Amino acid sequence: MTVEVFLRLLKQHVLWFILIPCVTAGTAYFVTRNEPKVYKSQATLYTGLVSRYSLLSDKQSGFVDRSSSAIDNILTTLNSKETLLQIGVNLLTDHLRLQQPDTLVLSEPGFLELRQSIPPSWQNMLLMNSDSVSMHRYIDSLARTPSDNPIKSLLIKSDSHYSIQQIGEKLKASARRNTNDVLTMEYEANDPAVAQQTLVYAIKALNLRYANLKTSETNSVVNYYEDKLQKAKETLDRAEANLRAFNTGHKVLNYEEEASNVATSREELIKEYNDELMRKDAAKAALDALNRRMGQQGTMNAANADLNEKQKKLTNAENKLSNARAYGQPKHIITRLQEEVAKASDELKASAQKYDAATNASDAIPAQTMASDRLAKSLEYEESVARLQVYKKRMNEYQAKTNEYTPLGSQLRQLQRDLSVAEKEYLDLLQQVEQSQTRRQDIAIGGTLEIMDAPDYPLAPQVSKRMQLIAIGAGVGIFIALLLTALRFWLDNRIHSPEQAESLVGMPVTALFPHVKKPNVFSKATLATRNMLEQLFNAVNIEIAQATDKPFPPIITLFSIGSKQGKTWVANGLNQLYSEADQQVAYCYPRVTGKEQKERVNGITFFPYTIRPDFMNVTGIDYLVDYSHGFDATQFDRIVLELPPLINNQIPVYLLKNSVLSLLVVDANSAWARAEKQLLSLYVRVTNQPILLVLNRVEDNYLDVPNRADIRQPTSGAERSLLSQRNIS
Repeated sequence: MTVEVFLRLLKQHVLWFILIPCVTAGTAYFVTRNEPKVYKSQATLYTGLVSRYSLLSDKQSGFVDRSSSAIDNILTTLNSKETLLQIGVNLLTDHLRLQQPDTLVLSEPGFLELRQSIPPSWQNMLLMNSDSVSMHRYIDSLARTPSDNPIKSLLIKSDSHYSIQQIGEKLKASARRNTNDVLTMEYEANDPAVAQQTLVYAIKALNLRYANLKTSETNSVVNYYEDKLQKAKETLDRAEANLRAFNTGHKVLNYEEEASNVATSREELIKEYNDELMRKDAAKAALDALNRRMGQQGTMNAANADLNEKQKKLTNAENKLSNARAYGQPKHIITRLQEEVAKASDELKASAQKYDAATNASDAIPAQTMASDRLAKSLEYEESVARLQVYKKRMNEYQAKTNEYTPLGSQLRQLQRDLSVAEKEYLDLLQQVEQSQTRRQDIAIGGTLEIMDAPDYPLAPQVSKRMQLIAIGAGVGIFIALLLTALRFWLDNRIHSPEQAESLVGMPVTALFPHVKKPNVFSKATLATRNMLEQLFNAVNIEIAQATDKPFPPIITLFSIGSKQGKTWVANGLNQLYSEADQQVAYCYPRVTGKEQKERVNGITFFPYTIRPDFMNVTGIDYLVDYSHGFDATQFDRIVLELPPLINNQIPVYLLKNSVLSLLVVDANSAWARAEKQLLSLYVRVTNQPILLVLNRVEDNYLDVPNRADIRQPTSGAERSLLSQRNIS
């Protein structure tokens, strides 16, 4: 929706925007005619949540509640049901003790209303408790009983000064901006004394409940830490007893020192054992070397025997060779014996070398010396073995001692760790107990809210909101008018504007005509009608000029989807303009009454035709018009054909083939829905010609009226001709 369309809608429904706001504003005026006076009492409290000095001010800031949740806790406590009930009970106790109205406690209207709300029997029962404390206790018990009673109804269910619902709605409290130190409270009532006293009792109940809640909170914390401290003390005592029993049972004076001594002695013993083991290995190595030297004497004897044997072998071989030569043995025998002599000679040489090597060694020691050294090393070895056995025995003893100390050390460390943990936990809890006790003492000293400005007694009522309510009522009326206008616009599927027609129909509007009630009277509507007829006339002639493939004379078809859309009126306007241009026009239109006859007026020949059952198969206008009328198309310059409404008639498929263009006439107040869209789409498929959209009976505010000098006035005869066809639909 454009701004222009919106403004036109407002103009069309201007009556709604006058009547509805007047009705709503008048309703607000009538409802507020007996508006009671309202008195407001105010008070200011100092919370000290940020800047107050306390027992914890010199300690870490974590103990000081500086968060915004602190003021939220105060407001929640104030608006709680229990606090509101205490306010109502206190206020009702004061008012029931009154014997007559008192402007400083309860004015006469409130006094009479209270007396009327409590039955006389209950009044007598309450007055029996003349003491304020007794009466307060009795009223409080009545408010908490499961059964219903007048006092409970007055405090819980009514809309009086004592109702927790009324107090909760009218009692307002808020912290000043950018600080939580100051709390502002206010209360409104139709009685100034009630407003003041309600605020007084609200501050009293808030202080009492907030201090109790904070104290009970710290008490639970202190009790918790004290219980934990007692358990930690018992755990610490058990850890000390376990460590003491361990030292006594294992006869340990100083485990760390004794374990260190055992480890040191064991290391020294291991070092001495290793030294003795090296001495033993050295004696064993020397003894083995002497044994090997003494074994070399046997080698020399063996070398001497081998040398003697090889000498004997060589002598025997030489004897055999000499005998063989002496006795003239064969050559091959001599040769064989020579080889044996050579072999024996070589073996003798090798044996002689071994003998020389054994007897001529550089480390050769006399046998007596080696025997003496062997005896000494053997004694040294035996002594070392004996000492090693002693060392092993001592090492086993130290290993047993170490095996004994190893689990004892683990147990001792566990006991010491348990003692350390228990001691640390005990000291931490002791500190927590001290801090929580300090916190409790701090709340006990300064946990209440201090009054900076006491609740005042309002002398003048608040400014009446009647005019505001009347203005709001007028605004609501304007909103309702806008809503109704929008609903009518959105729910109404009729065509109201050219823009809406173009959106719904799907083609541009060529001409739009207003609703002309008095055509003979010069007015805005007649000027606009004449101007639009001229524009439509020009558009039709342009389309005719561009159509070169259609027979002459050109046929101009006027059609509409529904009935009474204004086709006849548009056709008469075009015929009038053609008549003024000295054009011969044949105007063919469907019969309505059946009595219409052919007539000729100012160059316009009217041909009525009857809608036949085979209307869709008509191929030409000469077959459509009655034969007696003598229709001859060559005698005319233009043929204007008006079709019956398509909603309940056939479409002349073959007749439309010869039409130059079609004029779709739509009434601005007619509906355009699914059926109209389907019929138009069928018409477009049947004819392949331009279609001009004409919107009829448009509101005057959609028209652009030309100057009077730009309009050419028609002749009187033409005007009469137009009037003669005006009422034909």
